[in-house]
Amino acid sequence: MDSQEELKNLREELRLTKLRVGELEQRIEHLRVSRRVLMNLLEKVEREKVALVHKLEKENVRLQRDNTRFAKWIFSKNREIIELQERIEEQQEKA
Repeated sequence: MDSQEELKNLREELRLTKLRVGELEQRIEHLRVSRRVLMNLLEKVEREKVALVHKLEKENVRLQRDNTRFAKWIFSKNREIIELQERIEEQQEKA
């Protein structure tokens, strides 16, 4: 009887071990799926980041160009103001 009880215990232990292995295999599969989802999200975020950096670099170039154009315009207007002031001073000296 003792060996039959041992055999019964071993069978029960084997059954529980098989259940546990099944559960662990299922968890591994879920982890694989989760990993794929996370990798896809990471790739998407990286693509979006690259696109944003590219957009910001283009915007920066545009802003620098506009800033240079504006600075030249301001300088030109300053020169005009100085010339007008000089003319006014000349007119005042003649009068």
